[in-house]
Formats: sequence, C-alpha cells, structure tokens
Amino acid sequence: MQEAGPVVNPSVNASLNPWLAMVPGTDPAGRSRAVRDGWEEFVARGAITPSVRPVVAESWRRSATARVASDVVAPISLEPGALEAYRSGHPLARLLPLFRELLGGVAQEGGHLFAVSDELGRLLWVDGHRGELRRAERMNFVAGASWDERHAGTNAPGTALAVGHPVQIFATEHFSRPMQRWTCAAAPVRDPHTGRLLGAVDITGGDHLAGPHSLALVQATARAAEAELTSQRRPAAGPDVWLSALGRDEALWVAQGRRLRLSRRHSEIVVLLATHPDGLTGDRLAALLYGEQEVDPVTLRAELSRLRRRIGPLLGSRPYRLCATVRCDVLMAADELTAGFPHAALRTYQGPLLPLSEAPGVRRLRAVLDDRVRRAVLDGRDVELLRTWVRTPWAEGDLEVREALLAVLPAGSAERAAVARDTQRLRAAYGLPAAHPVARARPAATSAQRGAH
Repeated sequence: MQEAGPVVNPSVNASLNPWLAMVPGTDPAGRSRAVRDGWEEFVARGAITPSVRPVVAESWRRSATARVASDVVAPISLEPGALEAYRSGHPLARLLPLFRELLGGVAQEGGHLFAVSDELGRLLWVDGHRGELRRAERMNFVAGASWDERHAGTNAPGTALAVGHPVQIFATEHFSRPMQRWTCAAAPVRDPHTGRLLGAVDITGGDHLAGPHSLALVQATARAAEAELTSQRRPAAGPDVWLSALGRDEALWVAQGRRLRLSRRHSEIVVLLATHPDGLTGDRLAALLYGEQEVDPVTLRAELSRLRRRIGPLLGSRPYRLCATVRCDVLMAADELTAGFPHAALRTYQGPLLPLSEAPGVRRLRAVLDDRVRRAVLDGRDVELLRTWVRTPWAEGDLEVREALLAVLPAGSAERAAVARDTQRLRAAYGLPAAHPVARARPAATSAQRGAH
C-alpha cells in the first residue's frame, strides 16, 4: 500500500460522500488495517465496527445472508460459447466502443482494468493492463463470471447493481479475502427510456484508485452511455415504443420522446395489441375487452379512434395492430422467465398487469404471468428471490412463499424469527394449525461463511 499524505482518522465519519471509500489525504494503509479489523470482527461475530461505512456494512450483511464464503471466488456462469451469443445481443454491446474510448486508455495507462457487466452482475467484457488481467484471472474477474453480491460478496459492480447507485469499494471492504488487494468503482447503467437496469461499468486496480476521480470517471461513463442510448435510433425498424403496464392501473406509453399516460380502456387495448403482434380483428379484440357483454361495435371503434388521436399512425387497422417495434414489460418478464433469468424477471415485474382491469384478455394475461413469476420464485428456493417477493404488496397474504423463505433462512437470525411470526399469523388467519419449526433451516452465518454460495 502506498502512502498518500498525512494519516487521517480511519473512521467512516470522516467522509462527506458515503459512496466514496475515504476522503483525500487519508492513509490507505491505515484505512485498510482499520477496515480489515472490522471485517474480521464481522466474519467472527457478525458485529459492525465504526470503521465500516454503512453501504459496506449493509453489503456485508447481504453477503452473509446469502451465505457467501469469506474466501469465495466468483463462479463462471457463462461459458465462452454461451457468453459470445449472449453479450452480442445485449443492449450494452453497441456501447462497447464508447466504454473503450472512455475507460480503455485510462485502464491501460494507469495499470487498471475496466469491466462491463449485465444487470445480473455477470461480466460481459473485461479489458485493460495485460499484467493486471493475468492477476485478475486468479479470482475469476473475467468475462462470463458472476460478480453479483450473492455469488461474489461485496464488490463495486455487484454492490452498485444491488443499491442502484455508483459506489467505490476499497481493498478490505471486499467481503471475500482474495479480492482485498483490489480497489474498484462502478456505476449502474439504465435504459434512459424506461429506467430499467441494464448493467454496470467498473474500473478496478490498486489502492491508488481510492479517490474521488475513479468514482467520477465511472459516473461520467455511465451518463455518457445513457446519453448515447437516448440518441441511438433504428430507423429501418420504425419507431421504438416502450409500454409499461405492470403494477399500473394506467399504462405508460413512451414513443419518439413523448410520454403518455393512457386511460384504463386504452391501456387494455394497447396491452392486448402488444401481446398479439400479428394483430386482432375487431370481433376478437371486442371479445378480449368485453367478454360476453353485449357491446355495440360503434363503442369499440370510438375507443380506437380516440386512441389513434393520442398515438397517431402507430395504431394500424385491418387487423388492428401496433405499427412499431414495441418493447413491453409484460413480454420482457415472460422472456426472462423463459430464458431462465428469474432475478431479471422479478426486477422487471413491478406488480400485476393492470390490476384493476376486468377485461377477460387482460385478466388471463395477468393470471398467467403472476403464476409464472411466483412459481419461479418458489421453485428456485433462492433466498433473495423469496425475500423480495414477500416484501411486495401483492404477496401480503402469500403463506406458501413465506414458508419457503423460512426454510432457507439461517437458524437463529432475527429475520427468520420475524418471518416465522408472520407465517404463524397467516396460518391462524387461514384457520390452519400452527406449524412446527422448520427442521432443515440453515445454521446461522458466522465466521464461517464456510460453504460457498
């Protein structure tokens, strides 16, 4: 570790920016020792010392809950063949020249690495100084590896994705011991039209990165990437449309820079047309909207006429269809489930589809997607998926998922005790007998973290 001026109190209270590891003038060696002492205390007893920043403490707790080992090495989740196919179709692929322009030179000249991950924390590209690349391979900081917190513990790209904010992780702040010789800064990248998380950009190197410049660099790179996504168009395919209808009573329609909040009936129509890209006849659309009700055909034509006044020529007829490349959160969540990405699907799923809609076609779409997402949460027995689901308003009375979460939480943890009380409350409300303690619950995470996730 290099000296960087006078020693400053290593307490995290010295920093004015909670996302920075330390203020300028702090001695990196002293700061590293103070955090290492805090890390050893946490691994041994689960205690947080004053030397540990709150953002790091929360990440350590998430890592412990996920049972990440204190010496874990990130697993490879995308082998070379699958990696190439996956990343070539990822939205961030077209931004790779920009990332190389903004981060590549800095990484080469400074003896650093830069990396780009997807929204699940899987590294898509890793580039930079050749010697550092070789050293990084020893801990699987390579394309195709999973660096989300559940698999790698606290680290800049994984933590930035977890908290949705640029963050710097310094040396011993990493949860895994093999990573503690590195310092990194990362920033999330979002789709500027929808706000959906696309991935993260990261710069990694020695402790000389532990200053405001590295965090500012990744922040600026992420903003430049989002600006580039805003400006990019695909004219040959017609205008792009983003349709958001999950968890909303009124759909959000974003096209050609315009954001429209549609009425409930218009929301139902565009969702039905988006999920039937080949179009619908008037009779079929009426059946999906009104079911067995006797409705004058003029009523539907009047609604479609009003909708056309709002979205213009993007609504076609004979059959009725959307004349645009439509990206819809309903279809996106379904595709992510089909591809085997339940974490991505749960991030996309912001709640039931148009929850107040009684249109038969919408009700069927809503029921099918709700069941698929919930089944993915249950079948995976993944603590983060289960925990996320039970915290949602629509899972308020979901006893089965709470019991599944109870079975995978560490025995003796405060969270497990709270879930157990909630489970017993629901069983009583449903007139069911009190459940026996779950025998197969995992032991509490201790110094241990002995088993890799």
